[in-house]
Amino acid sequence: MNWITNSVLPKIKALVQPHDVPENLWIKCGGCGEMIFHRNLEENQQVCPNCEHHMRLSAEKRLEMLFDGEKHDRIELPKPVLDPLKFRDRKRYTDRLKEAQSKTGAEDAIIVAHGKMGGAPVVLALFRFDFMGGSMGIAVGDALVRAAELAKAQKAPLVVFPASGGARMQEGILSLMQMPRTVIAREIVKEAGLPFVVVLTDPTTGGVTASFAMLGDIHIAEPGAIIGFAGQRVIQETIREQLPDGFQRSEYLLEHGMVDMVVHRKDLRNTLIRIFAMIRSPLPEAEVVKLPKASAQAAESTDEDDET
Repeated sequence: MNWITNSVLPKIKALVQPHDVPENLWIKCGGCGEMIFHRNLEENQQVCPNCEHHMRLSAEKRLEMLFDGEKHDRIELPKPVLDPLKFRDRKRYTDRLKEAQSKTGAEDAIIVAHGKMGGAPVVLALFRFDFMGGSMGIAVGDALVRAAELAKAQKAPLVVFPASGGARMQEGILSLMQMPRTVIAREIVKEAGLPFVVVLTDPTTGGVTASFAMLGDIHIAEPGAIIGFAGQRVIQETIREQLPDGFQRSEYLLEHGMVDMVVHRKDLRNTLIRIFAMIRSPLPEAEVVKLPKASAQAAESTDEDDET
């Protein structure tokens, strides 16, 4: 009986019972609705191979995708201020922070790293949308100032990848104060004569759009990204008009001069490298063609012609 119970029955159950299948093996595309095998999606940098729909990409994957040989160093950022306003809605703010930190393994909604792209130094600041919607609080403002100072020290371009719902409401007025602070960070880079590039990803909204995200020297957007301040429904209810199709999408903003280019994710690294190369080594200025001075004899002959 023990032999049957301990040996035979477990083998029969293993054959009959269905195996547990991970839920994330197949992912539905938000563009065309096709089911895509997760490995195919990872190999294609989270871009749908059928319709080219750009899904959200983690900050860690972007770092691997952009830096030479995937080599980079993250800088240590200030610890986030825990609940400066003692805020509470359905949960305490401290509990929400702990949940987000446990889920993502990050301290807050931004990563700052430096390394090389195309053999030249560059500083990247990347928002994490999976951390409380990439909302901008005190820690994010501190991080962007640190990133600007690092870019100045290394004489390197600063590239920011916003992916945010806007200012963090749990920090109230303190989160809104990060809007001018991020503008100061942009000024640090500008006064150092260094390029400040913003790569607008899905979504870039609220106070992030209203501050540093639209102050770049160059604005690049990923295809189909939502970029704007207020949501489309809120705008329609306010102005009581129907908005055009594709409103607040990258392509619409490109047509209306709000962004400089829309770049496919697979081409982003090479595009940034090319831009930095052109900034570091601009085309030589056209030489001014100096006409030879007229000889005295030619001048005299001209005067005689005038007298006649």
